[in-house]
Amino acid sequence: MEVHQVTENNFLANIFKGIGIAFAITLILLLIFSAVLTFSNISESVISPVIITATAISILIGSSIGNNKIKKNGLLNGALVGIIYMVIIYLISSLLNWRFSLNLQSIIMIVVGMIFGMLGGIIGVNR
Repeated sequence: MEVHQVTENNFLANIFKGIGIAFAITLILLLIFSAVLTFSNISESVISPVIITATAISILIGSSIGNNKIKKNGLLNGALVGIIYMVIIYLISSLLNWRFSLNLQSIIMIVVGMIFGMLGGIIGVNR
C-alpha cells in the first residue's frame, strides 16, 4: 500500500469519525432537550433555535476531534465535516418527510454547519 493511499484513507477515516461524533452529540443533546421540553412549560417557539444550536455545537466538537490528527487544511476538512453532516441530515429529512423542501431555515442550517465545521477544523488542527 502506498504512503499516499494510507494518508488518504486516514483522512477519510478522520472526516467520517468527526461526522459520527457530531451525530452522537446531536442525538444526546436533542434527547436531553426533548426531555426538558416534555417535563417543563418551555414554549415550543424555542425548538428551532435549540436545534440549530445543538447542531452547531455538535459539528464544532465533531470537526475538532475528527481533525485532531490531521495537521493541515483544518478549514477545508472542517467544512467537509459540516457539509457532509448537513447533506446526510437533508437526505434523512427528505426520506422521512416527502414535503421537505429547501427553505430559508434549511439554508441557515447548512451555512451554520459549514461555518462551525470550519471553526472546529481550525481548532482540531491547531490543538
